[in-house]
Amino acid sequence: MRRAVCPGSFDPITNGHLDIIARASRLYDVVHVVVMINQAKKGLFSVEKRIELIREVTADYGNVQVEAYHGLLVDFCKQRDIPAIVKGLRAVSDFDYELQMAQMNNGLSGVETLFIPTSPTYSFLSSSLVKEVANWGGDISHLVPPAVLEALTERLGKD
Repeated sequence: MRRAVCPGSFDPITNGHLDIIARASRLYDVVHVVVMINQAKKGLFSVEKRIELIREVTADYGNVQVEAYHGLLVDFCKQRDIPAIVKGLRAVSDFDYELQMAQMNNGLSGVETLFIPTSPTYSFLSSSLVKEVANWGGDISHLVPPAVLEALTERLGKD
């Protein structure tokens, strides 16, 4: 069985994330979407809410499993015998950082990293940008799934 992991903070999950997850789900038998927990960062949504939203918006894929993890991603992979990490790249600046991470992860555990170029439609998109625009009342309906839009509207108190 071919298995891969798509890691991230997903605070919140965006259409850009979904693009990468959907494409990975066509390449692998099982895709583990893992919400990486960083105690130093205060998220807009709780980890539990992020997992709930990801499960809701990936339910139609049929081969996506969602969970949270605190620790090194390579340890998550080793514990579950996952040989590949799938990451989306938006720009050259992403590649510089992600290449270093990929080399470190491979050196620590032998886990391979595969890069998927993000669709040009989402090349500018990040969770941080979505939260900022939403916080100022901007229209983000084309950037996130409807369930996420609803959760953001409720969380930020915007109508």
